[in-house]
Formats: sequence, structure tokens, C-alpha cells
Amino acid sequence: MRHNRLMAIILASLTLVAGMVGPLKAADQSITIGMQLEPPHLDPTGGAAAAIDEVVYANIFEGLTRYASDGSILPGLAHSWDISDDGLVYTFHLRSGVKFHDGAEFDASDVKFSLDRARAEDSTNAQKALFAGISDVTVIDATTVQITLSNPNGSFPTNMAWGDAIILDPATADNAGVNPVGTGPFMFHERREGDQITIVRNPDYWGEAVALDSATFKFIADPTAAFGALMAGDIDAFPAFPSPETLVQFESDPNFKVIIGSTEGETILSTNNKSELLSDIRIRKAIAHAINRQEIIDGAMFGYGTPIGTHFAPHNPDYLDLTSNSAHDPEMSKSLLAEAGHPDGITLRLALPPPSYARRGGEIIAAQLRAVGIETEVSNLDWGQWLEQVFRNKDYDLTIVSHTEPTDINIYARPDYYFQYDSAEFQDVMNQLNLATDPAERSELAHRAQQIIANDYVNGYLFQLAKLGVANAKIVGLWENSPAQANDLTQVYWED
Repeated sequence: MRHNRLMAIILASLTLVAGMVGPLKAADQSITIGMQLEPPHLDPTGGAAAAIDEVVYANIFEGLTRYASDGSILPGLAHSWDISDDGLVYTFHLRSGVKFHDGAEFDASDVKFSLDRARAEDSTNAQKALFAGISDVTVIDATTVQITLSNPNGSFPTNMAWGDAIILDPATADNAGVNPVGTGPFMFHERREGDQITIVRNPDYWGEAVALDSATFKFIADPTAAFGALMAGDIDAFPAFPSPETLVQFESDPNFKVIIGSTEGETILSTNNKSELLSDIRIRKAIAHAINRQEIIDGAMFGYGTPIGTHFAPHNPDYLDLTSNSAHDPEMSKSLLAEAGHPDGITLRLALPPPSYARRGGEIIAAQLRAVGIETEVSNLDWGQWLEQVFRNKDYDLTIVSHTEPTDINIYARPDYYFQYDSAEFQDVMNQLNLATDPAERSELAHRAQQIIANDYVNGYLFQLAKLGVANAKIVGLWENSPAQANDLTQVYWED
């Protein structure tokens, strides 16, 4: 009787403690991750949406190399590689005993297939430029593949770490968008459209087994709902939390940890350089000087973000602070508009995708532009609409988006890219940068590239997106910074 009474007291105490500290985590090592945007599909080789890689990168799919959390490049499906003296031939030595999730053996022929597919004339790869320098892919044997480049490229191992360069099985590649079959430590389990995606541990993974049994990515677009889901315990972690104004509440709650880091996300007021009005550099310059970056950071991001004056991450050693080149100067903006033949102002279309930085930032930027005589017709697009209308069809004047690909200033060398900037000078600098191997020369070329696009006012450069994460205090191993578009769960686990 005394024993039963004691047990009842203990159980009652535990129930009271559980009610005080919020929901306790089950011991099965499962996790629910919050994401604001839902991926349109799950094939990173066939779409530009960052949300695709946020689910599959390093979890389901792997490449020859991969990003570490600090931005360094690690071996992936290749355990090592050799580079010829002339820098043209990369010989990758592949891991043996690797299997795809359906049991098919991985070998060098899969690498050849994937790279040839990515660089093919009819390729739908959003980063096809990563593979443009490949002139030949040769299978030496089952665990050795030789890649020949048309010109030396010191960034090639980094290029192979992008999500767009993952390795697919020829038998399942065409269906990767709906049923992704990779070699990673997690396998695709289930998708509920508009709600969530679940992945489970791969019991036959070639490498170190992950701690998590399963992970569910739950899509919550509304920032208020994201806050509520975390507080209720429906979400265990939100690595890119969309409600920065509520972070102070999580910081004061011992049940949560707030993870603030950096991203590769240059947030820009992207400009269609071939639209009738914006093809005039004077109008683009007027827009740039109408922008008050700090006002946008404070109003849209509650102070989280670093002002930028070009398309380069401030944490990169080669970054140039060119913010003074487009300092807030409304009177200059008005003068430039008048000089361009529009003293009474102009009207432009501003298309806004769903993220909070875009919707909130769009309201502020519209007011700043209005103050100098530029009216905006604002349209709020869902992610699929934005990809189709803006990114693919280039049917816009202005938009706000964060480019989260690592060191991606090379996109300005692509005249057919969605902001349609065509500069022979810039393209020449990028070609030189690709060929350069000396660190000092590469740094100097990176500086020149930043200066060219800043002086051409290609886009309105706003701020570097901060990585604002919130997680249950017992979760360990989430990335603090985001060197790539990823929710890498390979080192994540629950503390006892």
C-alpha cells in the first residue's frame, strides 16, 4: 500500500512537471521540422525552389561532394579525387558498397548518367551553368569516374556539392519529383500535398547511421501560425523561422533555443533589366537611391540582417562594402527620374512571393518608391506562380527574393537569367575567375565583379538574410549557419 501510494505521488508529480514545461518528447527520436514554403516537387535537378533542397539535400540525395555546416566542402559519394597538373581532369574515387534506396547498386555509370543529364541540351536543371564546363565524363571502372573540363575551374569540387549536382539512378530519375530515390541516410516515406513530407531512416545506409528514426517537414506559411505551432509542441524546430518579432519570447523560455546565424541569402529588389522603363540605367539608379536599407531591415526583419550593396555575402573574405554606391538619397532619385524624361514619375509592377521578408519588405519599399514618384502595382503570388511568372517567363518589373545559393554572383553572367542583365565586361570577368587558381587573382576578380554590377545598378541590393531558427531546447545538431539550402538532419538528435 505504501509503495502504491508513493508511486501515485511520483506519477502525479511527473504529470505536474510535464504540464509546467510543455510537451515531452517521445523516446523514438522522431522530429517535426517547420518550413514556410512547400516544395513544388522533390527533384533538385529539375527546379529552382530552395524548399526542394531544404527537404532532400544530404537527407535523401547525395552528390560527389557536399557542404559541411561551416561552408567547407567534404567528400560525399566520392571519398577522394585527383586533379591533373593542367587542372582539366578530375578523377573521382567513389565509395563502394553504396546502394540506392530501392536496392540498386550505385557505381560510376550513375555519375556519368547524372552529369550528362544535367548538362544535356534539353536539361531542365536550374543551375545548368554548373555543368557547362564539362567536356567529357568517362567511366574508368565501377568506382572511378573521370571528368574532363574544357577549361580549368578551381570551383569544380564546390560546384559538385550543390543540390543541383546530386546523383540519380537512371531507372528512377524521371520520377524523382514525386518519389525521390537517393543514396542518403533517409528515405522518402510519404507526402501529403499542402501539409507535410515524411522521411524515414535508411537501414542500409553506407555511412554513419543517423540518430533520428524519422523526420516530418510540416509546411506553415503564416508566421503567426508558425509561432503557435512551436509553442504548442506541434513543431519541434523551425530552422528558418518566419516571425522574427516573436523571437524575444522564445529567448526567455528555457524550453526553447534560438539559433541565429548567417545565410548565403542575398535579398534583392530584383529588376527586369529588359523591361521598357528599367532598361534605362538612370531609372534603375533612381530606384536604388530611393531605398532605405536599414528601414527595411528594421521594419521587415525586426533588425535582423546585414545591409549589402552588391550580390555577395558580407561574411565572405572577398566581400566589398559598396552600400555607399546606392546610399539612400531621395532627391537624387527624383533628379534621375526627371533626367530620364519622367519628372511626373512612373508606375512599375512589383510581384511578391510568399516569404515574410518579401511581403513585409514589399510594403516598405512601395512606400519608399512612392516618396520619389515611383508608384507600384503590387501583386502577391504564391510560390508556384512566382516561379512560373517571374522566374521562368520574366513577366515582371520588380520583385523581392533572397538568392540563397552559395557564392552565386556568376548568375549575372547569364543573359537569359530572369533579371536579364547582359554585360560582356562582366561575363569576361567571370570567365577569368573560372580560369584563375591564384587566390590573390581570384580575390581581385571577385572585387571587380561586385563593382561592375553595383555600378550598373542591376538590382536593388537590400540585405543579407539572417538565419533565424527556433528549436526545442533538447534538440542537438541543427545547422547554425546556412552555407547551402538545406535542413541537414544527419547529425541531429534529441538529448536525454
